Amino acid sequence: MFYILTALFCASLISPLAAGENLKKLMDGNARYVQDKLEHPNRTSERRDAVISKQEPFAVIVGCADSRVAPEILFDQGVGDLFVVRVAGNVIGPLELESVEYAAVYLHSSIILVMGHENCGAVGAVVQGTTKDIEAVAKLIQPSVDEAKKENSKDILSASIKKNAIHMKEELVKNPVLQKLMKEGKIEIQAAYYNLQTGAVEIL
Repeated sequence: MFYILTALFCASLISPLAAGENLKKLMDGNARYVQDKLEHPNRTSERRDAVISKQEPFAVIVGCADSRVAPEILFDQGVGDLFVVRVAGNVIGPLELESVEYAAVYLHSSIILVMGHENCGAVGAVVQGTTKDIEAVAKLIQPSVDEAKKENSKDILSASIKKNAIHMKEELVKNPVLQKLMKEGKIEIQAAYYNLQTGAVEIL
């Protein structure tokens, strides 16, 4: 924690990053993906050379490990653009949190997006009560499923997936390291839902 706080002090000397602009950059890329107008930016040999010595990804994506939701593809971004943390159910435990903190503090990423997706298998397992072998993941998802069931949501799975993304976002917002950066206007934290059928990302 000492090293992170020291880095935060150094980061405070840097002008605030354009979190809103970078969120728009993500959503513009998703729009290209939906419309089959991909630009495939930053995927050249020149780009590879440019990021050998350092990386400055403009966004952090906390997403599910599901093979259908690769962030670089659905946001039409390239090498060095995104710092991606992927785990079943897009949950955030201690290891995932440290990864997010690292990107925000040391790499100066300005937008953090926690993204759930349609038909998430991990969330579905919790809804169905079949969580053998994913107990640690299920424990983090369970509160969102309980809330969706308590509200008698018409579509329990979709509601649980969205609530889980929002809940994980709220966990990040409560983090002291990230809170400081938010107060300084250096980062923005959002939750989102990805539709498998349309390819569209919805900010929650």
